[in-house]
Amino acid sequence: MVELDNIKSELQTYKEPLSEISSSLRLEDKEKRVVELEREMEEPNFWDDSERSQKYMKELKSAKDVIETVKGLKQQYEDIETLLEMGYEEKDPELIPDIQKEFEDFKSVLENLRISTLLSGEYDKNNAILRLNAGAGGTESCDWAGMLYRMYTRWAEKKGFSVEVLDYLDGEEAGIKSVTFQVNGENAYGYLKSEKGVHRLVRISPFNAQGKRQTSFTSLDVMPEINEDLDVEINDDDIRIDTYRSSGAGGQHINKTSSAIRITHFPTGIVVQCQNERSQLQNKDKAMQMLKAKLYLLKQEENAEKLSDIRGEIKDIAWGNQIRSYVMQPYTMVKDHRTLAEVAQVDAVMDGYLDPFINAYLKWISQDKKTD
Repeated sequence: MVELDNIKSELQTYKEPLSEISSSLRLEDKEKRVVELEREMEEPNFWDDSERSQKYMKELKSAKDVIETVKGLKQQYEDIETLLEMGYEEKDPELIPDIQKEFEDFKSVLENLRISTLLSGEYDKNNAILRLNAGAGGTESCDWAGMLYRMYTRWAEKKGFSVEVLDYLDGEEAGIKSVTFQVNGENAYGYLKSEKGVHRLVRISPFNAQGKRQTSFTSLDVMPEINEDLDVEINDDDIRIDTYRSSGAGGQHINKTSSAIRITHFPTGIVVQCQNERSQLQNKDKAMQMLKAKLYLLKQEENAEKLSDIRGEIKDIAWGNQIRSYVMQPYTMVKDHRTLAEVAQVDAVMDGYLDPFINAYLKWISQDKKTD
């Protein structure tokens, strides 16, 4: 049967990649580490240190997830081989759709696992802090920033990640002028670092009475959350700390007192803001953490040429600097200008379907590193 021959032939091409991925993930080392972690977690005083226990629990879950995924893929590969044998023996065409579905599931899980092996950067496993800023264009750009914010929250939901708003400023008429939010989940930064840059929208604006096509821009800054105590000195004379009243739709729990914090670092021009925490002191601590992380990354970039791995390029929010274009009229298409990845279903992308672009970016930078 031709269909079975095609599946069998394609399946065999995945045997070596599956073996290579298994080898690169060093499963034996992970299994030994699981035993070590579980042994330590059985110690009487283990849970007394909440920070240490949470770190170990996270590492244990990560290791077990990888082990289970690889073992599951190997078993699935064998199951598909068995199904193919049954198909040849029984010559039942009704088996073909089931075999094809099983094979498609196998390929999808294997591809996701392969992409995860590319997340080897220093901060890739960390949570991600994102900041959207509407560009020139008034209400239209603010509306576009709001659409992008929804897109990233929908993507996070589908990944099982949580989103925490740190700072939020409404647009004057609609949308968002700026928003800083944190995406919490394993490898959040590793995935979302691909999104750093200027995003361009082309559509017939609902705010344009003449019904003309309009182009809008919004920039996205992405950085990892770095919780450890960083060796960064900040002189009091180099910063200005402003308090302001929390506002916006960042969440009902955001209070309306003057507890929001904005810190400006004069030597670099870096500005960080936080209004999410319940007290001014908590907001100040979070903002200082963000400032230290940004300064640390800046130092790393200057010393070790880590610009592309950590933050990417900072560009003007304007024409010619976009990393990706979202076209809604007269046709629909989303195109990444770095990897040339394209998706025609713009509605799906705006609903969080970002994996094709993220995966293409990770492959792109991986190939770029190999040629360096």
